[in-house]
Amino acid sequence: MSQFNKPRFIAGAICPQCGVEDRMVVMPDGEERRCISCDFSESRPQAGLSELNTRVSRPAARRVETQAEPIRVLGDVDNP
Repeated sequence: MSQFNKPRFIAGAICPQCGVEDRMVVMPDGEERRCISCDFSESRPQAGLSELNTRVSRPAARRVETQAEPIRVLGDVDNP
């Protein structure tokens, strides 16, 4: 078996079923991930799913303009 046909470990991944870290692998075709501890398996989601709305991805969040304000740097309080 060549190295390109072996499942690859996903560093830092936590299994959603058993909660064990560093036991998830992705299959060579990239269409499935599995846990080697509990036999959890999940197929890649189909294309066309929408992105979740977060405070960063919302279009309204990108339209907010923050006006720049000048600041005044004060010197040492003990020596005016």
